[in-house]
Amino acid sequence: MCGIVGYIGKRNSVDVVLYGLGKLEYRGYDSSGIAVVVDKKLQIRKKVGRLYNLKSDVLKDHIIANVGLGHTRWATHGKPSEINAHPHVDSAESIVIVHNGIVENYVKLRSELLKFGQEFKSETDSEVIVHLIKRNYKSSLFRAVQGVLSEIKGSYALGVLCKYEPDKIVCARQDAPLVIGIGKGENFVASDVTALLPYTRNMIFLEDGDVAEITSEKVIVRDIEGNMKNREIRNIQWSATQTKKDGYKHFMLKEIFEQPQTLKETLRCRIYPSEGRVRIEGIEFKDEDIKNISNIHIVACGTSYHAGLVSKFLFENFTEVPTEVDIASEFRYGNPILNEKSLVILVSQSGETADTLAALKLAKSKNCMTLAVCNVVGSSISREAEYVIYTRCGPEIGVASTKTFTSQLAILYMLAFDWANKKGKLAEKKLKEYLNELYEIPLKISKFLNNIKLLKDIAKVFVNKRDFLYVGRHVNYPVALEGALKLKEISYIHAEGYAAGEMKHGPIALIDESMPVVAIAVKSRVYEKIISNIEEAKSRGGTIVALASECDEEIVTKSDYIIYVPKVNEFMSPFVTVVPLQLLAYYVAVLLGCDVDQPRNLAKSVTVE
Repeated sequence: MCGIVGYIGKRNSVDVVLYGLGKLEYRGYDSSGIAVVVDKKLQIRKKVGRLYNLKSDVLKDHIIANVGLGHTRWATHGKPSEINAHPHVDSAESIVIVHNGIVENYVKLRSELLKFGQEFKSETDSEVIVHLIKRNYKSSLFRAVQGVLSEIKGSYALGVLCKYEPDKIVCARQDAPLVIGIGKGENFVASDVTALLPYTRNMIFLEDGDVAEITSEKVIVRDIEGNMKNREIRNIQWSATQTKKDGYKHFMLKEIFEQPQTLKETLRCRIYPSEGRVRIEGIEFKDEDIKNISNIHIVACGTSYHAGLVSKFLFENFTEVPTEVDIASEFRYGNPILNEKSLVILVSQSGETADTLAALKLAKSKNCMTLAVCNVVGSSISREAEYVIYTRCGPEIGVASTKTFTSQLAILYMLAFDWANKKGKLAEKKLKEYLNELYEIPLKISKFLNNIKLLKDIAKVFVNKRDFLYVGRHVNYPVALEGALKLKEISYIHAEGYAAGEMKHGPIALIDESMPVVAIAVKSRVYEKIISNIEEAKSRGGTIVALASECDEEIVTKSDYIIYVPKVNEFMSPFVTVVPLQLLAYYVAVLLGCDVDQPRNLAKSVTVE
């Protein structure tokens, strides 16, 4: 989950690397560091804490170098400290590395190196790599790195510099993202394209087992055995301006307000309501293929898992295909019942989530059809899956996912409606109605976002509460889970999401005068049920914050605070109920003075187990 940036060319690498680290800080912000080669000597600076600590230290010395590597860390092995921060250097200070991933056999490797008298400075697993490379180094950095990789078990995105070969960067990847940016008379390497967008949009996405040698003029990619690999150069459509706050205080707030536009982009040229047609580029499922799907497994983590839970209701209600939703970290260690007629849908914002990627590989080993829903073009999951649908959200910088959730929903809804029609379960007339309603969702969210003062006022009322209960039913049960997750992620307030009918089976014991209960009570087939659950909570002293459909008068006597959302078909309601919950979490966190975009202990892309 750490971030890596490297540069070689005519610019000052310090400026490029520090800029890139700023764009990658969402991947980890426990510590950061930079290494450059000046007059055939390595200069290394490392600082604990946020990137500005490193910037202030480096910039005051006006270091100029044409090659450099940087790293921002999310700690796994070893506490956040200057010694444990990357880059790591060998004892002779001739070779330096930055590493994202986990060396699973580092205890064994470390023991072997200690026997030969090697001293270690840090507690990290990563340090063993630089000492192995140094031991292996003769006259070629590329061959030294290449020879060491077969000794390492685990995952790595690796960048390496050597003072004896200051005209190159060597990098490698295995189960951790790494992208090379192609320039004119300069080249780049990073964990994520967002670090490179001001300089180039031409990218090579390295694949597992790739080792690359980068100079200012060329990039050579080989595998561990030394065989040449021809990797496609992709043009990325994201712009550098998409990674700026554009006047918003936080990226998270910007991304919440971007949802009407990102949803339009997700739906664009994919649904045709007047024709009753769905057409998604690159997805060539034949009607017969769809009819032959025996069961669906949706596999994801965190917010993406909640999107999968919502879509389970869609697939089972409309296509009548049995659908399971699995947390990726559990799926891969279970014994899922899969066969060649199973469809496994992998949902991941980054397309690099380690557990989801492992689940994908398991599904492929069972000869299942696999479909990825992700946001990042060229990501590992998008390349590994048989089919891929991109959410087209642009970069999401805030650690707490918002706009990708609604766009993931949109894609899963499109598939459910389309497949139901092709299976003969949804008539043409009803398909047009649902597609038209889906098409209008961005406008309805936009109207809601024009009047959000009440949410700010409610946040002020509850900012000092330390426990929240979120409840919902049917398609809004997963939204209750997502609302609680958002509050936990960015405000550090304990919050739990429950299916409202489960309150009597334990959670109701928690309710008293100090417990706010956020109830999703929009008009639906379970409206009377959720009203009954609200009354149960209120009779025990709970303070009720209700999300209700506009013009609902009955809810007035049942709740202490009401947030009205646009009236939509009950199956579409998650799109409009999740937005106020995102905003409620945001405003509470801001009032508490929390770092909304970079909450403690979290990173955007979980690329390690």
